[in-house]
Amino acid sequence: MLKKTTFDFLRELAENNNREWFALNKFRYEEAKLDLFAFISPLIKELAAIDPEFSADTEPKKCLLRIYRDVRFSLNKDPYKKNYGIAFDVKGYGPSTPAYYLHLEPRNCFFGVGFWMPESKIVKSIREEIDYNGDEFLEIINDKDYQKIFSLSKEDSLKKAPKGYEIDHPMIEYLRLKSFISIYPLKEDDFYKNNIVDKLITAFKTIQPFVLFLRKAVSQ
Repeated sequence: MLKKTTFDFLRELAENNNREWFALNKFRYEEAKLDLFAFISPLIKELAAIDPEFSADTEPKKCLLRIYRDVRFSLNKDPYKKNYGIAFDVKGYGPSTPAYYLHLEPRNCFFGVGFWMPESKIVKSIREEIDYNGDEFLEIINDKDYQKIFSLSKEDSLKKAPKGYEIDHPMIEYLRLKSFISIYPLKEDDFYKNNIVDKLITAFKTIQPFVLFLRKAVSQ
């Protein structure tokens, strides 16, 4: 579990998102990172035992994303993120590999798995797989264990049918998707409890059919 001070730092950073405040409080960020590393470490071992594409030798510091924002092409010039991002990078990690991502932010925590805004050729491959094997896809996302934990995000979706598909296609609501992500919403309080690692382990196990479906789609 995590210390409350780890989230408290983010709350104050959101109200003081400037370099001067961060410099004065950087020691608190360093303390939060140590807390996060201790939290990530057992998750690495458990994920490696579940997904053979993930290495048990991964260092926790490799999973924690930078808190510094790239503001060069953004209208939002806040120099720091308001969350901790944890990415569990599997073998071949990149734009053509489904990802595991844990988002920690006051009042907005979640575990996301899949592809977020992938390039067009990846979207095309996944749509083809859903078109060809729709029954398999439905079986995965309608499974009772999946639905107890996850939901398929439909926020990033076309308004019309994608090119090559009819609007009355039986799988059109999934073929219209531009991102393919399963979301497990979590509460900040969940991370203060001893069972949080067990909850995430269960989520890792439950999401494997979804991950394997996406990997199969993009590997052909």
